[in-house]
Amino acid sequence: MSAEPIRAGGFTNEVLGWKAWLDTVALDSATPEQIEALEAMSPEAKQSAYFLLLAHQPEMLLQRSVAFNAIMFAPGGMPRAERELGATVESRLNGCIYCASVHARRFEQLAKRSDVIEQLFRDPSSAGTTPREKAIVEFSGELALNPDALSAEHVKALRQVGLTEMEILDLVHSVALFAWANRLMLNLGEPIVPDNEGAGA
Repeated sequence: MSAEPIRAGGFTNEVLGWKAWLDTVALDSATPEQIEALEAMSPEAKQSAYFLLLAHQPEMLLQRSVAFNAIMFAPGGMPRAERELGATVESRLNGCIYCASVHARRFEQLAKRSDVIEQLFRDPSSAGTTPREKAIVEFSGELALNPDALSAEHVKALRQVGLTEMEILDLVHSVALFAWANRLMLNLGEPIVPDNEGAGA
């Protein structure tokens, strides 16, 4: 992995902040249901403007947490790094700078490399370092941009590079989850990029 942050195509793998456009829940006046929903999401959720905003509807946040954790962290099936790659492809193509940064870093932590992330940020259409990785990126991109055009041939292409039935299902879940998650972030607030410089050319 490169020691230097990646900034390419308007995206980055740096840690970003996020500013909500609506009022967030104040922890000192949060209801027990709101606290429970935040704690179910992650230990850091109480410090996140995004989750403090979603906590206005604690049951929805709680169900989001259940779905998110099942899709991204369940044992078996597709390796976690590849689930994170699918999420990063979706986020990159949707223009969600914040989500792309988070899941790029998670991929790098799990895969111990960042080469495909830099490729993805620069040119999603050609990213991937192996036939399997290229197929995952290509399928994720097609699902992001042209979901109505997906066919059995797209699934066949994944099988040909070694993905199992469960791995294909996990990939579809990961990409579809971020089609939804990106739209929440993109319409409820904005990323805060270090130094206010944007995320690169």
